[in-house]
Amino acid sequence: MAMAALRREGRRFAPLISPQPITAAVRSSLIQQEQAPLGVRSISTQIIRNRMKSVKNIQKITKAMKMVAASKLRAIQTRAENSRGLWQPFTALLGDTPSVDVKKNVIVTISSDKGLCGGINSTSVKTSKALFKLTSGPDKEPKYVVVGEKAKAQLVRDSRKHIDISITGLQKNPLNYTQVSVLADDILKNVEYDALRVVFNKFRSVISFIPTTATVLSPEIVEREAESGGRLGDLDSYEIEGGETKSEILQNLTEYQFSCVLFNAVLENACSEQGARMSAMDSSSRNAGEVLDRLTLTYNRTRQASITTELIEIISGASALEG
Repeated sequence: MAMAALRREGRRFAPLISPQPITAAVRSSLIQQEQAPLGVRSISTQIIRNRMKSVKNIQKITKAMKMVAASKLRAIQTRAENSRGLWQPFTALLGDTPSVDVKKNVIVTISSDKGLCGGINSTSVKTSKALFKLTSGPDKEPKYVVVGEKAKAQLVRDSRKHIDISITGLQKNPLNYTQVSVLADDILKNVEYDALRVVFNKFRSVISFIPTTATVLSPEIVEREAESGGRLGDLDSYEIEGGETKSEILQNLTEYQFSCVLFNAVLENACSEQGARMSAMDSSSRNAGEVLDRLTLTYNRTRQASITTELIEIISGASALEG
């Protein structure tokens, strides 16, 4: 109201205030000012308000995702810790020999199906690629078995021809040993291997996980290592009861060992995934809060500057009318 009245008074007293003739440049300037949309000064504040609203919504989403990840972590952590007792007896009996030299290496890469969990999937892929280079050679044929959508998306780019099996959607339902044992049987039936190297992230805490490789040897390689007197040379000290031969027992032990190792690896990686997601969402929430503070400060400064400018214009117009 006050600004409109001031404009009307300014037009009325325009000949008295500016007696000089209006040139073409001044006339075009006045026409542009009259054609300018209303509320031009408030455009910047409106943009900032929209930005603040979007940041607040993002912050709500990240906080909710952190709470969901914490709930899932509590449910999986106990099962992962209990599953460590499944494969430890096999490590004591058959050992874990990552340095064994074989021709057919199968690298089983465990990853997640979803993102927003930091660099946990990239760590597994980098470890798998490094292991692939170490096990490559003129007479060696390393292959990939990929579990998880994220590792598959990264390995397909440059190692498509080396991927034998890719499995996704494993974590849609709660993980159990029966489900993983069926998956392990499918892998053993469809790949030829001398050593299975399972790459996963071992859970330590919410903010810490360790890239780990577990090695499962085929029955033939176990017998070869036992005969050569290596770390597996103590197998002959055990007595075999029943009608099964040593080869049959080793075959059964290898299959059961791989299913137990795979089950533990999937649970450990799931724990690491939820812990990494909690950390990532917590960092995102704090960053959103910092951005929101900066936007609030910018909004207040812009709004204060707009109010100050309008007051100066009103006072200047009133002084001109009085003079």
